[in-house]
Amino acid sequence: MNDGISVIVPVFDDAAYVGQAIESVLGQTLRPLEILVVDDGSTDSSAEVAAACGAEVRVVRRPHAGAGAARNHGVAISRGSRLAFLDADDLWLPEKLELQEAALAADPVLEMVFAHLEHFHSPDLSPELAQKFPCPPRSMPCTTAVAMLVRREAFLRVGGFDESGSLGEVIDWYARARALALPETTLPESLVRRRIHSANTGVRRAADKTQYARIAKAALDRRRALANPSKAGK
Repeated sequence: MNDGISVIVPVFDDAAYVGQAIESVLGQTLRPLEILVVDDGSTDSSAEVAAACGAEVRVVRRPHAGAGAARNHGVAISRGSRLAFLDADDLWLPEKLELQEAALAADPVLEMVFAHLEHFHSPDLSPELAQKFPCPPRSMPCTTAVAMLVRREAFLRVGGFDESGSLGEVIDWYARARALALPETTLPESLVRRRIHSANTGVRRAADKTQYARIAKAALDRRRALANPSKAGK
């Protein structure tokens, strides 16, 4: 294992945006050890766009299995002692990795570092959808994968992302990390830009709320099991 950051970018049919996402990684003030783009069975030119970003980008193709499975595959083939994840339609600000790496270096006990996030409307979003899905006026703390830098050992203790394809696999992962009480912090800086566009998973599946309830129940069950180990599984 090498001392450095592995950046993992899952992509599925995001040819319009993945190049910009990768450029935001290449523009980091702290360059990562590697950039792994895991093409999750795209039917468009996503893999070709990613490969055209240069020799620093390694593109791996695999059959479509969902973002959780793609991230897990990226972790399995990565070499870095720290892990960072960027969605193919989002962007990082230039100091994202540098500031988070500094936080980890300053506190050996710390295992994961998050940041604030700001939303922006993609230029190709229709005015009607932009009005339906407005951007929050201010940045906000973000504890999802796109804003995280995590030590590999900590990630492996929590386990991989849910590969069932359900909505909320990142929320599920963070709930499991909290259940293990992994030391964490959130930087005050806004270091991530989340793109709102017509193909966002959250936009396409806005009515599907039942899976969030399932995740919340699983997190509650874990807390109860930790508080009452004798009753676990009953």
